[in-house]
Amino acid sequence: MLARKSIIPEEYVLARIAAENLRKPRIRDRPRKARFIAKNGACNLAHKNIREQGRFLQDIFTTLVDLKWRHTLVIFTMSFLCSWLLFAMMWWLVAFAHGDMDPSTENPTNSTKWTPCVTCVRSFTSAFLFSIEVQVTIGFGGRMMTEECPLAITVLILQNIVGLIINAVMLGCIFMKTAQAHRRAETLIFSRQAVIAVRNGKLCFMFRVGDLRKSMIISASVRIQVVRKTTTPEGEVIPIHQVDIPVDNPIESNNIFLVAPLIICHVIDKRSPLYDISAADLVLQDLELIVILEGVVETTGITTQARTSYIAEEILWGHRFVPIVTEEEGVYAVDYSKFGNTVKVAAPRCSARELDEKPSILIQTLQKSELSHQNSLRKRNSMRRNNSIRRSNSMRRTNPSLIVPKVQFITPEGSQSASET
Repeated sequence: MLARKSIIPEEYVLARIAAENLRKPRIRDRPRKARFIAKNGACNLAHKNIREQGRFLQDIFTTLVDLKWRHTLVIFTMSFLCSWLLFAMMWWLVAFAHGDMDPSTENPTNSTKWTPCVTCVRSFTSAFLFSIEVQVTIGFGGRMMTEECPLAITVLILQNIVGLIINAVMLGCIFMKTAQAHRRAETLIFSRQAVIAVRNGKLCFMFRVGDLRKSMIISASVRIQVVRKTTTPEGEVIPIHQVDIPVDNPIESNNIFLVAPLIICHVIDKRSPLYDISAADLVLQDLELIVILEGVVETTGITTQARTSYIAEEILWGHRFVPIVTEEEGVYAVDYSKFGNTVKVAAPRCSARELDEKPSILIQTLQKSELSHQNSLRKRNSMRRNNSIRRSNSMRRTNPSLIVPKVQFITPEGSQSASET
């Protein structure tokens, strides 16, 4: 409206709008990158167009263990039911072939007594009940084998062998599913975010790992891999290029003593893929850092593996983890409520390469941080002093009894002087 009425020239308005648009940072929505490893450690990978499905049946035990619980329970139930029905049919055929189903054999008229193959088996229902009693070794006393039929003895031996195989496979499958290694990994936790800060004069990538159980992970080791999309000089595109990066550990081996939460540190040096990345470049990087923790469960002796990953948005530049281990009454206490808490610290925004080439950048950053810290302390002290003075003045105004009266002093010359004490 002002520009139309010629109060403000139109050229000035357009120039001002252009300047404001230049000052505002333009945030473009980038397509969200698919994670290779989810935060809970699951692999975000889908297998498609597998033509050789028969390979899974060659390793049937592992296939049964990898199935979902509902599928495993259905297979567990159907394996026993099918075996009971199969051998019930065989027992019924044995009894039918021997003539045990004939009503005349139940009350014989001649002097010779009729001996059946299996007593009290005169229908398919009774044969099914006898099949269950044989396979699960339950004897109710009504049905039992006789020595009349060698074929029935053969069927008995065969059913016992098949029943033992089914019990061994299915019970072993159930045991392995309940005692899988990734169940122990549920109590191994990682910090939700990773940080990059200065430690011992070097830029370091750090994250925190902890174990919630008192039973330890023996020979625990930590590996870090960087997964990114790369293109070779020949033009070949590698969508998932994995690069191992070293972990800073004072021990020569990579084992850690995970009795309390630890901060795992990776020094960003010339061997690191993060060597040329600065704070401004980190947001634009299409990379994912995968953390793998391996060890042996102390109680079961099974090797377990816990995984997580950090993408660029989950890495905080210039932050440090707060301490969570304190000594209380002779016992080291861990406060897991502060497990992922970080504080902002002074850190250069340049890359590790620039920091190695110009070490003065670190000194200047630390000096600026110290000056800003001192200024903040001065401002805080002055604000406290001003607040205390204002509080005392307000108390004097509201409470007249606190006002000190004026006292007059008489000098030897007879002059009076008033002073306030």
